[in-house]
This record gives sequence, structure tokens and C-alpha cells, in this order.
Amino acid sequence: QVGTDLTLDQCNQLTAFVASLPRPREVESMAPHGKKLFADIGCANCHTPSLGSADGIYSDLLLHRMGPGLADDVVQGDAGPDEFRTAPLWGLGQPLFFLHDGRTSDLIEAIQAHASPGTGRLAASEANGVITRFRALRESDTQDLSNVLRSL
Repeated sequence: QVGTDLTLDQCNQLTAFVASLPRPREVESMAPHGKKLFADIGCANCHTPSLGSADGIYSDLLLHRMGPGLADDVVQGDAGPDEFRTAPLWGLGQPLFFLHDGRTSDLIEAIQAHASPGTGRLAASEANGVITRFRALRESDTQDLSNVLRSL
């Protein structure tokens, strides 16, 4: 049939094959200092490297208030207009665009977009303290942290 690339059986086989592949692994040469910074400034509070048996997920899979800066005014289930489930970071080195709406292709800009003051109707971002600490990093520390994230 025109426009059909795979049969249902082929699609099921492909899905099973992809599911059987090992999850992406961190680059072995990852800078230990950058990994420590990830934890020290608070990124790992939400982007938890290990969650039970799901090692390397880099998410707590919980909803967090991200403030009006990231708010999309979409209410889904228990998630309010400024709440998002922590996205897993595995594969972060691959995307061309970041954040839930793909608003930037710049990793550092995506990190800084996590900060947002509150408004009359929306609370401040839960990540404000983390971003304050991130902005206080030396340039070399920011690069080490960026290298770690790009290696996921």
C-alpha cells in the first residue's frame, strides 16, 4: 500500500528490537568534576541519576512547578499550567532542541530557562536556587557540567 513503510508485524518486531537494546550509557571519559557539580548545585535533586533499578535515567519522574517562564498553560491530569514531569536526560547529547516546547537549541539557555520568578497566579520555579548556583559557576565548571550533560 502506498505510504505504508512497515507492516504491523514488522513494526512489532522493530519495537521489540529497540526495547531489547541497552539504554544509552554515559561516556566513560566523563569529567568526574562535572558529575560532582551536577549533584552539588542541585541538578540531581530532580534529574536523579538512578531511580530504583532504572540506573542512568536522570529523572525523579515527578511533577515540579517551573514558574511562568516555562508555563504553557496546558493542564493535563494532575499537572497544572506550570508543572512538568522531570524529563529523563539520557540521550541529551543528541537533541537539536531543548525543553518541552523546543524553544532553544542552546543547552546553557535551556538550563537557565529553568529559573522563573513567581507571578500573581503562578508560583516561582522550584529550580531557582539551582540556577542561582549554576550561574555562579566559573566558566571552566560550566564547561565541565556541559560536557557531562552532552555525554548522556
